[in-house]
Amino acid sequence: MFAVMKTGGKQYKVQSGDVLRVEKLAADAGEKVQFNEILMLGGDNVVVGAPLVDGAAVQAEVVDQVKADKVINFVKRRRKHSSKRTRGHRQKLTLVRVLDILASGADKSGVKAAVGAGSVAGVAVAAAAPKKAAAPKAEKAAEAPKAAAGADDLKQLSGVGPALEKKLHEAGITSFAQIAAWTDADVEEFGEKLSFKGRIEREGWIEQAKELASK
Repeated sequence: MFAVMKTGGKQYKVQSGDVLRVEKLAADAGEKVQFNEILMLGGDNVVVGAPLVDGAAVQAEVVDQVKADKVINFVKRRRKHSSKRTRGHRQKLTLVRVLDILASGADKSGVKAAVGAGSVAGVAVAAAAPKKAAAPKAEKAAEAPKAAAGADDLKQLSGVGPALEKKLHEAGITSFAQIAAWTDADVEEFGEKLSFKGRIEREGWIEQAKELASK
């Protein structure tokens, strides 16, 4: 029994035991994959798809990820200011060994579909792990505004921008009243802790905070 399958925009006639090179798949060596685009089944009963044979598949094992022979592209422009360009390219391929040809029941086999590494599905699979890792950062970003909810707008103080306001919030300073009540010891402590020693006195935060807190 043989099958004509399609993958990577090309057609292959295969039978059990064949080893062939196909366009790079999103799979590691030793993994079992299933090609679901079957155009024709041959043997005792010939079945031609319209365009695909319903329920048919070719199952294969990934042997290795390889590269094709190098192809040289040379371009020369014959002009007054002539130019030459040479580029080499080696196409990435996947070496697979055909294990079995299914005439039906492909959707219930449980074997993952052979997906091209450059396809939208392949990119989605590769990007799944980084998205999960980035989830905690997104959660922290969402929590940041909640922590400052109901706080005074400390950016009204001279020289305080979003970055300094964030530092103050992280240190537990969220209101003008807190800054207005600072002692000399507090000024020295927060100046050291928040790495802007001297700015508090220079900008006159305490006097400004007292005025803003009284409004």
